[in-house]
Amino acid sequence: MPNSTIKVALIGNPNTGKTSLFNQLTGLNQQVGNYPGITVDRKIGQCNLYQNQKATILDLPGTYSLNANSLDENLVVELLLNKNDKDFPDVIVVVTEVENLKRNLLLFTQIKDLEIPTILAINMVDQMELKGISLDIPKLEEGLKTKIALISSRKSIGIENLKQLILSYEEISTEPCLNASEIDPEYFGNLRRIYPNQQLYKLWLVISQNVNFGDLTKNIIQHQSFAKTDSELKKLQHQETVKRYQFINALLKETKKVDSSKAKDIQSQLDRILTHKIGGYAIFFGVLFLIFQSVFDWSSIPMDFIDESFASLSSWVSENLPAGKLNDLISQGIVPGIGGVVIFIPQIAFLFLFISLLEESGYMSRVVFLMDKSMRRFGLNGKSVVPLISGTACAIPAIMATRNIENWRERLITILVTPFTTCSARIPVYTILIALVIPEKKLFGFLNLQGLTLMLLYLIGFFAAILSAMILNKILKFSTKSYFVIEMPNYKIPFYKNVGLNVIEKTKAFVFGAGKIIISLSIILWFLASYGPNENFDNAEKIISSQPETKTLSEDEMQNKIASFKLENSYIGIIGKSIEPVIRPLGYDWKIGIGIVASFAAREVFVGTLATIYSVGSHQDEEGTIKQRMKDEIHPVTGKPIYTFASGISLLLFYAFAMQCMSTLAIVKKETNSWKWPMIQLFFMSGLAYLLSLTVFQFLK
Repeated sequence: MPNSTIKVALIGNPNTGKTSLFNQLTGLNQQVGNYPGITVDRKIGQCNLYQNQKATILDLPGTYSLNANSLDENLVVELLLNKNDKDFPDVIVVVTEVENLKRNLLLFTQIKDLEIPTILAINMVDQMELKGISLDIPKLEEGLKTKIALISSRKSIGIENLKQLILSYEEISTEPCLNASEIDPEYFGNLRRIYPNQQLYKLWLVISQNVNFGDLTKNIIQHQSFAKTDSELKKLQHQETVKRYQFINALLKETKKVDSSKAKDIQSQLDRILTHKIGGYAIFFGVLFLIFQSVFDWSSIPMDFIDESFASLSSWVSENLPAGKLNDLISQGIVPGIGGVVIFIPQIAFLFLFISLLEESGYMSRVVFLMDKSMRRFGLNGKSVVPLISGTACAIPAIMATRNIENWRERLITILVTPFTTCSARIPVYTILIALVIPEKKLFGFLNLQGLTLMLLYLIGFFAAILSAMILNKILKFSTKSYFVIEMPNYKIPFYKNVGLNVIEKTKAFVFGAGKIIISLSIILWFLASYGPNENFDNAEKIISSQPETKTLSEDEMQNKIASFKLENSYIGIIGKSIEPVIRPLGYDWKIGIGIVASFAAREVFVGTLATIYSVGSHQDEEGTIKQRMKDEIHPVTGKPIYTFASGISLLLFYAFAMQCMSTLAIVKKETNSWKWPMIQLFFMSGLAYLLSLTVFQFLK
């Protein structure tokens, strides 16, 4: 039994239940990325195998074969080639799905040629009886020269047996299933002669895939006298695939039986309804409508409770701590900053819950298939729907998820338009503004008007992305071919553990990711709002008291007048006043301007910024929620509320279209390897947001 931690790599085609198996093996003991969303990089977790023996589990991106056609597949190939990689596995678990063994086994036979201990995990065995499928496991193990674990990652079937196989991985044969070099014995014989100490199939992958393998590269190997042209290599690659499928077909003919008379399948009937060319779209938009209605209705009670609780906490701190700067910092800076994060947990959790349910049930793949034909008119393909939909969580992993799009032109267009999709960071802004300017009414007795507005904002973002894609499709001219392949997974009841882990992981990412930024900025903003550079700030009480119109004010009114005057003459007030002329035509004042500037760090910072500013700019003993303080804000010149229907809609549209996230710009630069495209995004989206907000405010005011 090995003493050190066993490194296990989970590899498989998309939709084989690989991530569900990862969750079963690791539970909550996972190290995930900084951003919520689908797996686009290596995901790591810890698993207890037996007593004190542990394993490190790597969940690698889904791949159909080692013939890499995308960045995700390249990541898998390069890891398996480089033994010096810190994540190089001791044993590989290839996850397959019982109904699609033929296609899944192509990847397995390729990995076996790398001479790494490899276990075959056949998932969804609970469906075998339902589908009328039977397998001859001993004969299958003999043919594939491996050990097989029959599992159901959803129902925890066979997980302990798989752990035992991992534990005894050193006993598993590393002999390949078939001799792929027979496709051209002379060529592969020359390779073996010149590189006798290298694995033959690794050399072939370096040549055919042009991936990194230590000091060896395609160019170095191809300098030999027996080098082949790219077209000849493609022909050999095709012959290899044909040879592998011939082997797989012959083996499965003897080991897998399907008795359709015993099958009890309703999947085909559901697919005819859910992917119908008219009815499918109606069902999809109906599902979206129900989601956004529920998000607003279900979350309103906990959100109101959290909002009032933090207002009370801020007031309690102010009254019970000794007066001074520390009191002000906590009551006016830290507490409102934390409240600006926590208040949106219910809505974000509900949104992630519904998205997880759609993915787990298998419905999301039908949406991708349904949308493919429509997407192609705009220069995208069905796979573009995944980034656009996952962008509702965060644009960053959504943009990274475009690595699954093989066509560079379609991938670039998807990257450029994905930030239009309404992400979770916009929810705090949308929620607070909708609550302020949209009446809490029900149309026809059951349609929540605020929920309907939220859905319209999501649709506006989606259609803006589609329209922008259509424009880019006309402008960008790259001569590339496009292929679309997607697997329709079985419909299944969502597994509560996967859904729960997904909601917890993504909500935590929002709270801790956005929370650190918001609280840090809240402290900075409190400082900038609590100090000023000139005498007006220092002598605020004296100046206000000397004004004739203040003689009749009550004590509370006088304190609020002094606090507002000090805020205007603070550092942050001066910054806000300097940008106010630019944003005044949009219906915004200098305080909103500060929120817009601060939210370039992250969109959700906007609400926390205003919470801090309004806390500092009011009498410290006054108790009120963030929403109430924003509602009570009056324009000093017009004497009218700042947040009217016109200014509220203008601000909603500004955040719907503006590129208000530095992290998104950074990831676009990384994925396109150029500052050209993120700069185009920034100026185009911000300019469009300004023009639309200006037009709408001037029309509605």
